[in-house]
Amino acid sequence: MSTSAAAERAGKAAAGVLLTLSAGQFLMTLDTSVMNVAIATVAKDVGTTVTGIQGAITLYTLVMAMFMVPGGKLGSLIGRRRAFAIGCVVYGLGSLTTALAPNLPILILGWSALEGIGAALILPAIVALVAGNFPPEGRPRAYGLVMGAGAIAVAVGPLVGGIATTYFSWRYVFLGEVVIVAVILLLARRIADAPPESRVGFDVIGAFLNAIGLGLAVFGVLRSAEWGWVAPKAGAPSLLGISLTVWFVLGGLLVVWLFFEREAHMEERGLEPLVKPSLFGNRQMTGGLLMFFLLFLVQAGLFFTIPLYLSVSLGLSALETGVRILPLSVTLLIAAIGVPRFFPDASPRRVVRLGLLAMFLGIVVLLTAIDASADATIVTIPLLLAGLGIGALASQLGAVTVSAVPDELSPEVGGLQNTATYLGAAIGTALAGSILIGALTTSFLQGVEQNPAIPEQVKSQANVQLASGVPFLSDVDLEAALTNAGVAPDVTAAALEVNEQARLDGLRSALMVLALVALAGAFFARRIPTQPPR
Repeated sequence: MSTSAAAERAGKAAAGVLLTLSAGQFLMTLDTSVMNVAIATVAKDVGTTVTGIQGAITLYTLVMAMFMVPGGKLGSLIGRRRAFAIGCVVYGLGSLTTALAPNLPILILGWSALEGIGAALILPAIVALVAGNFPPEGRPRAYGLVMGAGAIAVAVGPLVGGIATTYFSWRYVFLGEVVIVAVILLLARRIADAPPESRVGFDVIGAFLNAIGLGLAVFGVLRSAEWGWVAPKAGAPSLLGISLTVWFVLGGLLVVWLFFEREAHMEERGLEPLVKPSLFGNRQMTGGLLMFFLLFLVQAGLFFTIPLYLSVSLGLSALETGVRILPLSVTLLIAAIGVPRFFPDASPRRVVRLGLLAMFLGIVVLLTAIDASADATIVTIPLLLAGLGIGALASQLGAVTVSAVPDELSPEVGGLQNTATYLGAAIGTALAGSILIGALTTSFLQGVEQNPAIPEQVKSQANVQLASGVPFLSDVDLEAALTNAGVAPDVTAAALEVNEQARLDGLRSALMVLALVALAGAFFARRIPTQPPR
């Protein structure tokens, strides 16, 4: 065989590997962006509320964050390609279960649990398989293209979800994922396995502590809308007069501290920990992980609140919601691909700070534009700015984090990167939902109390029955519920007016918190280097 023919064959093999790994990354990122535009539809379909779907979204990203590091270490034990394949099988089973889910518990089993566990095996394996299938000089481009597939999923997900939900069913998206998983499994046989590590061990106790600690903390945030942040809400459980939210978060942080103490002790004794705590002394790596966490916290919060505003407050269909989110997708792709291509020597720190500023400005513009008379066009400029910011950060952070350590540590850092990513996404969805429902409830109950058209008996019932949380309902759904309950037309009209204002107050509160997080990120960007990685 001639040299040119051999080179051509090797090039095709590398392209096939890259396509397979990129498809895996695309699939892992697609779910949340697809589901967010269909929250209201999915909630009705499985007999739950917006809060129930918020819980499912949070649990999906939380399961990934909880098991990402153990999943990466398990890949070291059984082989990266095998872990990738097993993860795909588990993920496919989860997609099939989700597509057939008749109710919320089955949806959580399929989507949040099975898909989350599958992703926790797949994503760390992707990082190691890139390192094992490409030479050092080709890895930055390969990592960039694989991460680009995730950006494309974020970009096209809302439109895919909108089309499927409007003309078919959101369930078809998950059936389509089963087909994609089958194709990936066929192609995965051509991937060369990553070189095995010289020492492989699995810290079962550490994996348990890691999962329990993260799970407790995020679950506390998720339940804060119902329990209260510090002072317990009426009828909510408490301990020593303090909301369980505080105890869950503190308990989770304590367990995470125990986890790191154990890992440090194992590393000092020359054993194989799940995570080497000494890595966190690397300023560049920790800066990249922190930025990943903040980026996905804000991104997940926006992808939860803005589709709710469009679909519930304004009554847009899932397709119309997806189209309205398209400006973010477009500028995200332009920034994620264009910054490295046209500004390869730009300072990563400057790009990250400009990205955070663009996200902050986009949220502030939306905050000032939202009112009762606004229409869907007000989201266009904010989403353009937010997309630019998200894309700018995405163009830098992967290379910054992975390049901070030697090649042999890239799989471990890849696991930490994915943990930071999905932990940020879990907390972003939980926090945005909690703030939104909490502010909505306060505003609604105050509005009912102050409205003279609402009888005193109705006010008393509302204070008792809705103190733990007011559902995020459209005017159509609320009117139907009140009519079925035999409420007088004038009282229904007053309740609709109060509900409209309460929804806006809830959305504004959630967006304000996300804006503060984006702005706070700029203060931590000093850990990002000023010179691009080579």
